[in-house]
Amino acid sequence: MNQGSQSSKPLAGVRVLDLTQFLSGPYATMILGDLGAEVIKVEPPQGDATRTIPPNFVGEESAYYLSINRNKRSIVIDLKKPQGRELVLKLAKASDIVIENNRPGVIDRLGLGYSELSRANPAIVWASISGFGQDGPYRDYPAYDMIVQALSGGMSLTGEPGRPAVRAGIPIGDLAAGMYAIIGILAALHESKATGRGKRIDVAMLDCQVAMLCYQAAYYLVSGKVPRPQGREHDSFATYRTFEAGDGVSVVVCANTEKMWQDMARILGLGELVDDARFRTNADRHEHRSALVPLMDAAFLKRPAQEWILDFRKAGIPVGVVNTLDRALADPHVLHRNMVVNMTDEAGH
Repeated sequence: MNQGSQSSKPLAGVRVLDLTQFLSGPYATMILGDLGAEVIKVEPPQGDATRTIPPNFVGEESAYYLSINRNKRSIVIDLKKPQGRELVLKLAKASDIVIENNRPGVIDRLGLGYSELSRANPAIVWASISGFGQDGPYRDYPAYDMIVQALSGGMSLTGEPGRPAVRAGIPIGDLAAGMYAIIGILAALHESKATGRGKRIDVAMLDCQVAMLCYQAAYYLVSGKVPRPQGREHDSFATYRTFEAGDGVSVVVCANTEKMWQDMARILGLGELVDDARFRTNADRHEHRSALVPLMDAAFLKRPAQEWILDFRKAGIPVGVVNTLDRALADPHVLHRNMVVNMTDEAGH
């Protein structure tokens, strides 16, 4: 699939040799293609494994495959055969970027590792995405998205307290690794264009997830307290959470300043709480959230979601409903921003 003319885009003239399958690597190369790069996707004789992932298909192609492989040209090469190896080396000589997401050592055993390709093309930017990186005690272990979500500690923060940990609803382990790979690739490409020397980029999915712990990791390192599952709350703000409105629709309110709290209390008909010593500051509300939350929950049940949303927006308080995916993809703002577009593939689908 092609998303239109590439010639005016920032990566026009850049060629990417894509040796990846499944999600993290194809997602990264798709974004590079969106930015104008020419992406040559190398597939094994049986095709990319995601071409046949059920349950949804467009023609004979899996919706999974189509979702992460636009703006690419595919070529079938058997990397295990000498002629396949020679063809990849030839393509690498004429490419700016190579990206692969095999387990460490696999691509080297095929004679197509960084040392071989950089000899053929010293300016090549080489990116490897793997579960645990090119070194370390977990180097050779297999991993997928849910494994790194679990090992990173992030999964322990997801779900309700007292219930089993749950994975994020989107594959953040794969997607984050793909995005971090893009950042490294673009930085290395910038340097390569200036110096004529390439770089090897080692992206570990687990590293990316640990990096995304952000302030949660800082909280633990400073306090020594292990964060609990977040559920529908924020661990720093009692007024930053999900509520159920009177019509059963879930509403998210993010009132994280003193003014927002005061306006929120007024809108909810709880204006007297502003002067309550238990709730005067954010620290007070955090300490006494077990008393505050039931009062807010009860207030939200008195009116339907859209009435609350109108009032909160008038007050400048961030608010929104919890959309199902069908509603999100039909949202007028999402459509206005061209986040859902109609495309036609080579088969006319």
